[in-house]
Amino acid sequence: MPKKRHKPEEIIAKLRQVDVLVSQGQSVADAIRSIGVTEVSYYRWRREFGGLKTDQVKRMKELEAENARLRRAVADLTLDKLILKEAASGNY
Repeated sequence: MPKKRHKPEEIIAKLRQVDVLVSQGQSVADAIRSIGVTEVSYYRWRREFGGLKTDQVKRMKELEAENARLRRAVADLTLDKLILKEAASGNY
């Protein structure tokens, strides 16, 4: 059975659902089981998305994608610079 990939909006909703269930007196473990995820996933989500609103999560994901794109661009330019530097040193 393939793994289900949850969208950030779904993750936020499930984290809020656990908070509601815990505030109603249910144990954390039971609340996590009721939303259908493992405890590991829940705590990883809480560490990454805890306290964020849906629009903040979307913006965070956009910034992460932009950051990755910029890192690749810098890596490419650095490689080009090293190649040119090496080629220029052979001209003397």
